[in-house]
Amino acid sequence: MIRINLKPGARRQEKKNAGFGAGFAKIKDLGSMVKEPWQAFAIASWAIVVLGLGAFFLRANSQLATLEPQLEEARAEHDRYEGFLIEKRRAERSRDSVLAQIGTIAAVDRDRYLWPHILDEVSNAVPDFTWLLEVNQVGIGTPATEVDSTGAAGAPPIVRIVGLTNDLQNYTAFLRRLEASPWLSDVMAVDAKTVVVQNRALTQFTLQASFSRADPSQIRTVPILESVVR
Repeated sequence: MIRINLKPGARRQEKKNAGFGAGFAKIKDLGSMVKEPWQAFAIASWAIVVLGLGAFFLRANSQLATLEPQLEEARAEHDRYEGFLIEKRRAERSRDSVLAQIGTIAAVDRDRYLWPHILDEVSNAVPDFTWLLEVNQVGIGTPATEVDSTGAAGAPPIVRIVGLTNDLQNYTAFLRRLEASPWLSDVMAVDAKTVVVQNRALTQFTLQASFSRADPSQIRTVPILESVVR
């Protein structure tokens, strides 16, 4: 059957009313489906939980994407410092090995050049018109009085020096020079007497001294090649 609308807008209003009524009816039907309030509350709660988990997951992914470059940078920094520590430990092991070798060499050479030092100091201290008859070891000192740079204590030798001079002043000068030597200590006069040698009256003296390692500040060293060339 054909209908003619003689009132403009009446059909539009009817459609609007019909749409509103249909929506209300659907809501009413949905309400009629949920017969218990607790069931609706549970459904709403689960919906909220799902939405919350979704939001948390999205936020966690965003933070993870932000932190991943920082993590890679931290790993690279860790690898760099780990390599630095490995090199440092290797250098420390090499240093300890060198120090141990130096200590061994110092322990071996501690008494190797002992007598060259003694003879050099005695010969440098001899004044004019004085000559030596005897320089030898007559004993050893107390080990506690001799400690080298490695911390090892050695027993210093006690040296007896016998000589002749034509003047008593030369004898006293020789005694003072030995006392001033950094390589000798406990210098003392043992005996001094007049003897006749080839119809000449001379003074024969006997001195005693202990070897003492000089202070490192007073020791002068030169390279081996330089010492050989000279």
